[in-house]
Amino acid sequence: MRLERVLQYAQTLLQSAVGNGDIAVDATAGNGHDTLFLAELVGDDGFVYAFDVQKQAVDATLHRLLDHALEHRAIVLNDGHENVAKYVDKPVSGAIFNLGYLPGSDHEVITRPNTTIQALESLLQLLKIGGIVVLVIYHGHEGGKEERDEVIRFVSALPQKSIHVLRYEFLNQKNDPPFVIALEKVKEYPFES
Repeated sequence: MRLERVLQYAQTLLQSAVGNGDIAVDATAGNGHDTLFLAELVGDDGFVYAFDVQKQAVDATLHRLLDHALEHRAIVLNDGHENVAKYVDKPVSGAIFNLGYLPGSDHEVITRPNTTIQALESLLQLLKIGGIVVLVIYHGHEGGKEERDEVIRFVSALPQKSIHVLRYEFLNQKNDPPFVIALEKVKEYPFES
């Protein structure tokens, strides 16, 4: 067995939870790679909701879907992931976040802990039993460590009988390498509003 790199492992986790006919969420559309990957997984009977606050990211994601003739399997919303519950009202099988900033764009526009946690709360309510939320945490930028710490604090407090929380990282890499946190819903539990 070979250890999978962080992005490969994120995809492996999503493949284990998302299949034909499912609903999936790309909480940070970025350049559209994850939206395309999810659109391939859900098939013609499923659907992907992709979110990004930057028009540049929305356009890049739409172009990527069009280039692969999969635009009918997704909607790309120019809105923050904290508003996921305004758009998604069906059970979700898988979701992914890439926390940080859009590569090749303004590094001042970053994901924030309060909106990320709000999105996680909504997605955990929407998530099917056996569904997975994957967070790829980039934390080597201004504000990244604060978000990393807040997200870790939030997920560490989730009830272990309902949500399994995994952290996957390479400990000997330098310069704040990204790592994965995955949340698997194994049982319903009452969420506080």
